[in-house]
Amino acid sequence: MPVPSLVIGIAGGTGAGKTTIAREITSGVDSVTLVPLDNYYEDRSGLPMAEREEINYDHPAAFDWELLRDHLVALCEGRVIEMPEYDFSVHNRTDETTRVEPGEVVIVEGILTLHDAAVRDMLDVKLYVETDADVRIIRRIRRDVVERGRDLEGVVSQYLSTVKPMHEQFVAPTKREADLIIPEGANDTAVGLLRERVHGVVSGEERPEF
Repeated sequence: MPVPSLVIGIAGGTGAGKTTIAREITSGVDSVTLVPLDNYYEDRSGLPMAEREEINYDHPAAFDWELLRDHLVALCEGRVIEMPEYDFSVHNRTDETTRVEPGEVVIVEGILTLHDAAVRDMLDVKLYVETDADVRIIRRIRRDVVERGRDLEGVVSQYLSTVKPMHEQFVAPTKREADLIIPEGANDTAVGLLRERVHGVVSGEERPEF
């Protein structure tokens, strides 16, 4: 199985538009492998629901970095992985995994994608999506209430108690690790230039360094 031509990391605050950027910059690429950091929350099967609800999921310690590193190494070497599935309604992994094959482009996407040095070292391109906090919280509310079955009061409380302070302490500082900072979510100019470069690397016409 061939190794990927390009490995991209996309970080940024909750609701910044990271998944949208991933989709836009790889539009037209034949095979893209998306590795969401959210799938790599630690397995909390040994904890009761009440304790799982109290965990700070925006802190770096909430993630299984060792497993993510192992899986990213495997994908970079052209090997298949079994990616965990995560159920946000119960704050835990499910019993199922998803078989993931390396594509021409592999994208690691999540709020703290640029936090771990070993993960950063495996990335050819490091992006940070910067979007206004008001826009991000509105998107977060829509996502968590509609898609993840959370109640509005709980989402707002979590944002104020953990999401916002963790963003300021851990997420925002990773901007300095980025090769490029994309302003205002899906910025058309930035996305267009990135898409051209991605296609150039995949076609073998350009080097992966941006």
